[in-house]
Amino acid sequence: MNARPQKKPRDLVDGVLLLDKPVGLSSNDALIRAKRVMNAKKAGHTGTLDPFATGLLPLCFGEATKFSQDLLEADKTYDATVHLGIMTTTGDTEGEAIETLPVDVTIAQIEAALARFHGPILQVPPMYSALKRDGKALYEYAREGITLEREARPVTIHGLELISYEAPMLKIRVTCSKGTYVRVLGEDIGAALGCGAHLNALRRIQVGALTAATMITLEDLQGHAEPLSLLAPVDALLSTFPAVELTPELAKRFLNGQRLALGKESVLVPQELGRVRVYAEGKLLGTANLQEYAILAPERLIAASQG
Repeated sequence: MNARPQKKPRDLVDGVLLLDKPVGLSSNDALIRAKRVMNAKKAGHTGTLDPFATGLLPLCFGEATKFSQDLLEADKTYDATVHLGIMTTTGDTEGEAIETLPVDVTIAQIEAALARFHGPILQVPPMYSALKRDGKALYEYAREGITLEREARPVTIHGLELISYEAPMLKIRVTCSKGTYVRVLGEDIGAALGCGAHLNALRRIQVGALTAATMITLEDLQGHAEPLSLLAPVDALLSTFPAVELTPELAKRFLNGQRLALGKESVLVPQELGRVRVYAEGKLLGTANLQEYAILAPERLIAASQG
């Protein structure tokens, strides 16, 4: 009997890949493909995009996965195309049309409708979503023809800009808080205009401080001679936090989980309290909370083996 060929062992890969997710692929499938190209031992994404959506999907490898939660909590920006006049079962192109209404709206009416959704709003999660009820995803109930009551949730629309309107297609740019369903926003805009709507296309262009400027497609990734060179460093996820540079001696204590009284040390301390990124000799050590009296409390630490 022939022995099975041994699988190539996975590598310890650390960093962040800004992937341009293609249409028709789930976020998890995109992650699996990228992880295979990188031959990475550990990887995760930072919040899903629906299969029909495209754009920025930050993938975290190795030590970067420790900080992926920060992107889950971050604001996000999308370019969305809303198809006025047609409502679907799912609120997007993946569902079946359930109602068609005439579209007769002006730019002024559109801008007035968009203004109603600026700031804090309440949004009812769609039935076709991964939210769970009694251990079962809502979309599973929806596929069985069951509609459940859903409690409206508070979200914030930080920006809602009209890009263009060529009836019946309305293009908008949305910057919103975590938990916002742009599908539902599109439907609500259609309802406000009196003609209904569904989301025709959705492209994410920003997550927190990460932008689409340096995204790479799966095809380019798979064909790249040195895919690891495409990774941004782990601290690309932490660029909005002030930096603290420790001495080598303080770094040892920090990596042992000790709280440090920086007021007694020759360390430059940021003026504002809160989360900071911590370095020694230019190397990221992790994140910490800067507390009153310049107390530095370790939060998430980079493994000592990380290069």
